[in-house]
Amino acid sequence: MTAAPDHPHHRPILALVLRLCAALVLSTLVMLVKYTAETGVRFGEILFWRASLTVPMIGLWLLAHGQLSRLRTKRMSAHLRRAILGIVGMIMTFGAPLLLPLAESTTLSFTTPIFAVILSVILLSETVGPWRWGAVIAGFLGILVIVQPGQSHMPATGIAVGLGAAFMVALISIQLRDLGRTDEPIAIVFWFSAWSTLVFAVGLPFFVTDHSLEQWLLLIAIGALGCFAQLLLTASLRFGQVASVIVMDYSSLVWATIYGWLIWDRLPPATTWLGAPLVIGAGALIAWREHRLGQREPRAVQPVSSQ
Repeated sequence: MTAAPDHPHHRPILALVLRLCAALVLSTLVMLVKYTAETGVRFGEILFWRASLTVPMIGLWLLAHGQLSRLRTKRMSAHLRRAILGIVGMIMTFGAPLLLPLAESTTLSFTTPIFAVILSVILLSETVGPWRWGAVIAGFLGILVIVQPGQSHMPATGIAVGLGAAFMVALISIQLRDLGRTDEPIAIVFWFSAWSTLVFAVGLPFFVTDHSLEQWLLLIAIGALGCFAQLLLTASLRFGQVASVIVMDYSSLVWATIYGWLIWDRLPPATTWLGAPLVIGAGALIAWREHRLGQREPRAVQPVSSQ
């Protein structure tokens, strides 16, 4: 699945292709969550299936290859803390598209690098120069253009959840970098899914309902795509640098727009088209500066997905 964390193979073209595929898979996953919820499946059950199918998929794959030992960890408490934040992040990440159109919720998710810069100052006491502070300001100006405070076409709750999801991804990235020093990416994904499944299973009796064949197929697809997306993301980071591959994440806005048009017959308003370039440009500038600084010293914050 992925190479061991201490022996990365630098293959930049492959990394970009994997990240581009991950953006498509994640966009499809978010679309399916929104569509499935609109068919009548409750959100709590969708989250359960999103998390639970990853456990047997990874477990059976490792068992078939005699590699279950890759799941061993001496830091289960750290995995639990990562799971707690990850569950909150997952709820917000999939909750935002239920409250907002796909393109707008996707654009809000692009603020993750902006929050990562802020958190690096607050939590890691990192020195941030004018380039990245300028990107942070430009990114938030883009958000203001999109949400149009006081006259927005989007509900305030949806905006808050969307920005909260991006913040949680940035926060979780700090934990993942720490875990990545000792545990393999596949183990991190597995234990997050295992803990999440236990938490969501507790509430499952309050959410579960009878489903049609179509709804069951949608739930299975959500679980399978969620696992596949995580593996694509971690693989892209094994073959390429974060600052290089993260630019591919912005292609998800294209897929979100296409899905929104094809399924919900909705295209983003002019404010989104005006604000999105500012947000995307800010993230790209931060990624470029991360790359430049990473050539001098190891980076402390790496944006990842909590989906």
